[in-house]
Amino acid sequence: MNATTTAIRPTDRRAATIVMACLGVFVAYLPITTVAVSLPAIQRALSTSTAQLSWVQDAFVLPMAAFIMTAGVFGDVHGRKKVFQAGLFCCAAGAAVALCAQNIQMLWAGQALAGLGSAALLPTTLALISHAVPDFRERGKFIGMWAMAMLAALAVGPVIAGVILDHFSWRWIYLLSVPLALVAMAVAAPLLTDSRAPHGRKLDWPGQITAAVAVTALVYGVIEGGADSFTATKVIAALALGVVALIAFVVAEKRSDSPMLDLAVFRSAAFTATALVALISFLGLIGFFFVLSLYFGMVQQLGTLEAGARLLLVPVAAIVAGAPAGRLMHRVPTRWMISLGLLLMAGSLLAMTNLDTDTSYGSIAWRLIVLGVGLGLVTTPMTATAVAAVPHHLAGMASAANNAFRQVGGALGPAVLGVLLSIRAVDSLPGHLADAGVTGTQAQAIVATVKEGGLGAVAGMNLGSTANQVYGALGDSLLDGMRLCLIVAAILALIAAACAVVLLRHPKQARTGAARSGSAAQHGHPDASAGNAQALGHRQG
Repeated sequence: MNATTTAIRPTDRRAATIVMACLGVFVAYLPITTVAVSLPAIQRALSTSTAQLSWVQDAFVLPMAAFIMTAGVFGDVHGRKKVFQAGLFCCAAGAAVALCAQNIQMLWAGQALAGLGSAALLPTTLALISHAVPDFRERGKFIGMWAMAMLAALAVGPVIAGVILDHFSWRWIYLLSVPLALVAMAVAAPLLTDSRAPHGRKLDWPGQITAAVAVTALVYGVIEGGADSFTATKVIAALALGVVALIAFVVAEKRSDSPMLDLAVFRSAAFTATALVALISFLGLIGFFFVLSLYFGMVQQLGTLEAGARLLLVPVAAIVAGAPAGRLMHRVPTRWMISLGLLLMAGSLLAMTNLDTDTSYGSIAWRLIVLGVGLGLVTTPMTATAVAAVPHHLAGMASAANNAFRQVGGALGPAVLGVLLSIRAVDSLPGHLADAGVTGTQAQAIVATVKEGGLGAVAGMNLGSTANQVYGALGDSLLDGMRLCLIVAAILALIAAACAVVLLRHPKQARTGAARSGSAAQHGHPDASAGNAQALGHRQG
């Protein structure tokens, strides 16, 4: 057998690159919903407070949001294959640490390490696809596959957790990530095509440090403000540090010869639109999932597997709708596809404001399916537009920035909507307790407990013969808070739709903004993606 027959053909390498990219994003997103639905079991097993429990998820999301752009730069400079492999290793190592965790602090460490690995995987997987498939018309289909892999991870997570929690310890929810990541590392080593940004792109340490500090401080401040008080000293200090670091980041990027995030990309209306849509829509969407999981668990008293099966409807519907979205991008204007998806999401969220304790599964199901269809119409064109709106050699930067905005929104969603839910529920609880016949010192003690430890803290109280009345009042209070959150999430989706309609309507901006005045211009590089951006521009109008 000669070298010609044994060599891996370019088409085979491209296929392997796309498969590895999809597997990478699957590994990155799998812990999000798997852990989210397992939090009650973790709390019981480790005897944690509500505040400690909230940081299980946040310990994963924070490093993911803070280091995505840094990982994109490392991939551009040192090679995306290396960063991809490092991300898989961190995901496997983080899952292994969490699997062996004996206390909440060790679990936080495992989650943080896995979040760092996910931060490395998200921008590199998209940049690898962009390099392997430079033609935008063809690339849209493969970015659609990438988006479907992301949604598939969100879909199977609750089901996997539900099955495991019904039969085994909560620790085993982390087991699947370890072999998946290690097998992907082994397969990618000989098959994955490496790539990096040409033309002397280099590390931007001032930008990387200030961006990480800004994102970490701002998200931490919002999370702790929601859990405690926005007037607390640590919260004010964190938010102030975040603002200062953000200003320092902008100054550093303007002065840098090779910025981590070339601010000129925001001259592209297409890129700016996708950044805003990613931030706003994921803030509302992930916050909605957080609120809905509370509804299934605390109001409808469903088990983990039952709740997971219901939540499964959203990503499955998104996968079904998103599969043709990538193929239709060169036929249907992207702004109308994205706007239609966001309007469907808003309509579904508003339709769920009339849910109550006894709402049937069928009545909830159609609303969740509509929400999923809207999500599927948004995810693929939003991601593809962000990558195509900048020069080809800045694909890593664009994908990293778009994912960073998405993750910041996802991190803020549960915190922001959680605050709204808590405030509304606590305000309405005394009235619902009175309606249920629970008054006097017992009612005051219940309200004080909820204010201190959240709605779930009531489970630890000795309620005696009034338990059913109290839990009914708690459920009604949570419904009041959920309805407020649904309205806010719907408004956020409408705002995102308005951003898409207004900012994606001018084809020339997608073609000339960052592509002509960004890093490519200052380094004298040709506009490698002009054809792609032009094709995209014609479809935006």
